[in-house]
Amino acid sequence: MSESVFTSLEACFSALPDPRVQGRCDHKLIDLIIITVCAVICGADS
Repeated sequence: MSESVFTSLEACFSALPDPRVQGRCDHKLIDLIIITVCAVICGADS
C-alpha cells in the first residue's frame, strides 16, 4: 500500500502573491483564504 501525502491548506496557497497594499491590511492573506475555504465547505455561497 502506498503512503498517502497530506498537504495543508497553508502549503497549498502559500505561493499566492498578496496584491494588497502592505501596511494597510489587518489580516494575513492566508487567514482569509482558509476562512473562505472553510465557509464554502460549510455551504456558504455569498
